[in-house]
Amino acid sequence: MEISLAAEKIGHLGPLPVTNSMVLSWIASLLLIVIAMLATRKMTLVPVGLQNVLETVIEFLYDTVNSVFNNEKVTRKYFPFIATFFIFILANNWLGTLPGVGSIGINEVKEGGTIFVPLLRPGNADLNHTLALAAVSVIATQFIGIAAIGFFKYSGKFLNFKGGPIGLFVGLLELVGEFTRVLSFSFRLFGNIFAGEVLLTVMMTLLPFVAPIPFTLLELFVGLIQALVFTMLTVVFIKIATADHSAEAH
Repeated sequence: MEISLAAEKIGHLGPLPVTNSMVLSWIASLLLIVIAMLATRKMTLVPVGLQNVLETVIEFLYDTVNSVFNNEKVTRKYFPFIATFFIFILANNWLGTLPGVGSIGINEVKEGGTIFVPLLRPGNADLNHTLALAAVSVIATQFIGIAAIGFFKYSGKFLNFKGGPIGLFVGLLELVGEFTRVLSFSFRLFGNIFAGEVLLTVMMTLLPFVAPIPFTLLELFVGLIQALVFTMLTVVFIKIATADHSAEAH
């Protein structure tokens, strides 16, 4: 079985090529919408069933985020954005471990022979997908910082003319560092999930009924950790962006 670094095209939606990673991401989005509708359809004061499970997850995530911000007002303001990252990334990671993902597909005849193309592939095993998530995180952080402390104060962290040549140079390094986060975010998430996909594919090929079980459990844990790492780094960068350093210096 050939392992492709890039997501494979399985069709077109008008002029838009559709890849197998896109399909699983759409399934994850649809599944999250359905779960949210079912959990909030008949909400009770004392949560039971699916409502209880989701409230437990949200409460854990809220307390974790608030432990970084240490401010209930700030946490409530940014929590929906942050929680969306965690839940969406986690859903994509865990759906990627389901049986059939990466192993059910079609054989395409191309130059040089026949190539197996899986119909489904983990969304975060596609570098385009993780780049998009990282870009949203970093760009949104810039807007949040500007909205919190104002454009001139925020841009002053990068264009520090008062600090002389050294201050200006350090500020420009900070500016470059803001956008190198896109690469670090995307490659960290992509690398871990893609490596897990390769590992599960190899194990299913060698010993399809026994060997994949412990590795699947491991990938579930890795998927949770990667979603939490991406989310908490976003939280930390938002906290840094909204800090008024000029007021602290004063």
